[in-house]
Amino acid sequence: MYKIGVDIVNVSRIKKAILNNEYFLKKVFSEKEIEYCEKRKNKYESYSARFAAKEAYLKAIGTGIVDINLNKIEIVNLESGKPNLYVNDEMIDGDVSLSHTEDTAIAYVIIKSSI
Repeated sequence: MYKIGVDIVNVSRIKKAILNNEYFLKKVFSEKEIEYCEKRKNKYESYSARFAAKEAYLKAIGTGIVDINLNKIEIVNLESGKPNLYVNDEMIDGDVSLSHTEDTAIAYVIIKSSI
């Protein structure tokens, strides 16, 4: 059985949150994610895609954003560029797909479930 989540985010919303709230980055993103995104030419699009992936993961498991530290849900790219999903430093068995334009970011998360 598979669990699937999808989310779409306006890049301007995430950019505004980053620029207007000094705590937003550390509250939502891990150090690895911040390091990765800050090196990107299109860093706000990269942050937005990762935010969308976190929400897509929460939709896939059916909880939504409730009593969870978003920075404990982490999207880490392999050298090949493939994004992997980690929760509390444990890799999740599944797949992540990220895409973005200047305005919009989207993420799909597919989790392999034993249930």
